[in-house]
Amino acid sequence: MIPRMKVLLALVLAMLATEGMAVAHHNMTAMFDFNDRVSLTGTLTKVDWRNPHTYMTVEVKGANGGMETWLIEGPAPSFFRIRDFGKADFEGSIGKTVKVELSRARDKSRSGLIRTFALPSGKVISACPQNC
Repeated sequence: MIPRMKVLLALVLAMLATEGMAVAHHNMTAMFDFNDRVSLTGTLTKVDWRNPHTYMTVEVKGANGGMETWLIEGPAPSFFRIRDFGKADFEGSIGKTVKVELSRARDKSRSGLIRTFALPSGKVISACPQNC
């Protein structure tokens, strides 16, 4: 009877451990409007390079002349690595001008999902068709 309880306990612990992972990942079409495209040119100020998604912060001059902060979500780091883009490419671009096309968040906040990202070096990464 003791071995059965150990197996049951192990299963319960495994389910609890993976529950957070399922909640952490979200449906991209629920969060972002693929028909609402936004093009930004601004200064890359921050890179958050971790799974399950990468995040970049870009400062953009707004229509009223003030600065706007945009949070840009991208695929996992592995997506970039297999396309010969690394963390160093993005971190080396901090403080420099980047061009981004994104699918805007459905809540109309200053956030979106990467469609294309152009680094100051001229390298362009496309997340389409995955994010388009």
